[in-house]
Amino acid sequence: MNKSLKILNTRKYSVLFVSILTILYSCVPGKAIIRAESKIVPEQYKGQIIDTVNDVTVKWKDFFKDSNLEGLIHTALTNNQELNIMLQHMNIAQNEIQAKKGEYVPYVNIYLGAEVEKVGEYTRNGAIEKNLNIREGRAFPEPLKNFTGGLSASWEIDIWKKLRNGKKAAVLEYLASVEGIQFMKTQLIAEIASVYYELITLDNQLEIIDQNLSIQQNALRMVKLQKEAARTTQLAVRRFEAEVLKNQSNKYQVRQKIVENENKINFLVGRYPQAVLRNSNDFITKAIDSVAAGIPLQLLENRPDIRRAELELSASKLNVKIAKANFYPTIDIKANMGLEAFKTTFLKNTPESLLYALAGDVVSPLINRNGIKAAYKNANSKQLQAVFEYEKTILTAYLEVSNQLSNIKNLQKSFELKEKQVQALKESIDLSIQLFKSAKAEYTEVLLTQREVLDARLEIIETKRDQLLANVKLYQSLGGGWR
Repeated sequence: MNKSLKILNTRKYSVLFVSILTILYSCVPGKAIIRAESKIVPEQYKGQIIDTVNDVTVKWKDFFKDSNLEGLIHTALTNNQELNIMLQHMNIAQNEIQAKKGEYVPYVNIYLGAEVEKVGEYTRNGAIEKNLNIREGRAFPEPLKNFTGGLSASWEIDIWKKLRNGKKAAVLEYLASVEGIQFMKTQLIAEIASVYYELITLDNQLEIIDQNLSIQQNALRMVKLQKEAARTTQLAVRRFEAEVLKNQSNKYQVRQKIVENENKINFLVGRYPQAVLRNSNDFITKAIDSVAAGIPLQLLENRPDIRRAELELSASKLNVKIAKANFYPTIDIKANMGLEAFKTTFLKNTPESLLYALAGDVVSPLINRNGIKAAYKNANSKQLQAVFEYEKTILTAYLEVSNQLSNIKNLQKSFELKEKQVQALKESIDLSIQLFKSAKAEYTEVLLTQREVLDARLEIIETKRDQLLANVKLYQSLGGGWR
């Protein structure tokens, strides 16, 4: 009969416990976790044929064939402060995995304790101790000492996978930080290459200005001779002098830009100002290798920022589950085992001095759960942010590649036309001077021709630079540079 009653009571308590869990579960907000599928991208880039050949897997050492530039990039990957800061963020994320992993395994501690207590005689405890004898009629010691030592353990049973999901989320955050470093490498390498080519451009512009100054100074001497022969006026002389002074002034502006760009490179490679070694010869005739873009779908695998956004989205889904688990009861188990006595010599007397305890707690939020609800809503909002960030990153990547493909094509056409323009203007310089000598052209035509030649030669140098930069940016946009 007693056994049947015990079984019946056990069933009642089990039903009651399940009912409470069901009620608590039904009170949990029912907002569904958003699952973002891989963003659908176009099958091909606009104006490009479908071709899966992709140069993004080319290592940066093979892509940049300038030994000076290669040395700068190698130094930057070691010394750049921002990159090293990101590496420490990665280490922090890795340590977070270890911390999260330890949360769902039991905690075991060792403890030792000693205390002295004196209670008032006219209290319940005092009256009991007054009449309490220890072995062989010994009076209860006063003041009472107590010595303890042993092991204590606590464990939160992760039935809702809250702690395990926290560890998985930490792993994803760590992997996202790794991808963040790879993305920073692509940006750093592209920036160094861009500034390096800008320096070479400035070197060539400075050389062109010097060449043009030589032509203008010869023209100035000619005009002065013409004035002495009364074949022109002082106005022409002064106009030519002003043009020479103008270009001499431009030289200092170019030199200042060279200093600033050298210092920018020095900052990127993590060193104090010094000369930047570079090869500025044959810049105009420098061959530019084409970059195979492949198909847009390959961006999802090759771009570190897209992979990072995808990992952060996965982590945000787990964070929603963690926030939802906070509505459910937590089950804690605590245990103690050790020795306790009021005198150290008694600690060796077992089982008399032995103590042990085992307890289990079930705790669930019931009233005023606003904080938990707010955390759950925040987790859902952050997941939405991660979804939009993922979509934005993919769209940005596609547009960057599309822009650079179009840019490369248009720059090539522009460069070809500027070559013809420069050639035509070079021939017009000699022609304008001959016509001026024979009084068949005004001095203003000579000035204008020289100015147009200078502008055209500077522009073709800038176009060549833009072609190199477009190739670098396309390589970066495809996800190259971190290998």
